[in-house]
Amino acid sequence: MIVAASLVLIVLFSVAFHLVSPWWWTPIASNWGYIDTTLVITFWITGAVFTAVVLFMAWCVFRYRHKPGRVAHYEPESKRLEIWLTALTALGVAAMLAPGLVVWNRFITVPDDATEIEVVAQQWFWSYRLPGADGQLGSSDVTWISADNPLGLNPHDRFGADDVVIDGGDLHLPIGKPVKVLLRSVDVLHDFYVPEFRAKMDMVPGMVTYFWFTPTRTGEFEVLCAELCGTGHGYMRGYVLIDEEAEYEAWLGEQLTFAGLPAGEGVQVANTAEPIGGSDP
Repeated sequence: MIVAASLVLIVLFSVAFHLVSPWWWTPIASNWGYIDTTLVITFWITGAVFTAVVLFMAWCVFRYRHKPGRVAHYEPESKRLEIWLTALTALGVAAMLAPGLVVWNRFITVPDDATEIEVVAQQWFWSYRLPGADGQLGSSDVTWISADNPLGLNPHDRFGADDVVIDGGDLHLPIGKPVKVLLRSVDVLHDFYVPEFRAKMDMVPGMVTYFWFTPTRTGEFEVLCAELCGTGHGYMRGYVLIDEEAEYEAWLGEQLTFAGLPAGEGVQVANTAEPIGGSDP
């Protein structure tokens, strides 16, 4: 009886803690409310299954408790029960996966008007690159990385001459405009994560991964590395500031471009009037 009562108390405590817990999501600051909805669906399904299973265990402990003269009935298998359990499990799994697939399709479908920016990770800080007046990021490669060229921009690519380089500083973005975030790591696995944006992705050396989002409110949001990346992992933090358009343009005008760095001296700036093309970030 103590075991049965304990199981019931576990269910009641778990549900109550979930409903009044102070550890919940931070207020969202992007268009990815779909991800919150998907998580809520998962919580409801897994919570219902948890409650049903534990209460069923409590009922079994109570219903089939030991009594003098009672003999257990031996039934090694039940096709009917197996069919029901398989069907219900499949239905529950499908109910959790289907919303995720819909959201994932949105997550990887970048709007045509999204601005490409680059996040570069290394032990243990963040750097960023934004397109200049030509609206296009120049090419880059780890072979070009040096003390004078920390992001490895191609010094022979004219489309990279006006790229804005932020080495170890904070990133500013304008509110209400979609952004495609290109992710690059120069050493080990990292993960660019801003909780309020609900969007994150691993950064794999030798690859360029991406995600996109649209900032929906202004403010200062902390950047975390969500992939264990060495002894300084816990200190690998930064900030993304979402500004109004005028504030963003004022900040952008104060930043250095690649042509203003020692490694970029002499690089010819692309003519913004001519068609853009030819290089991949």
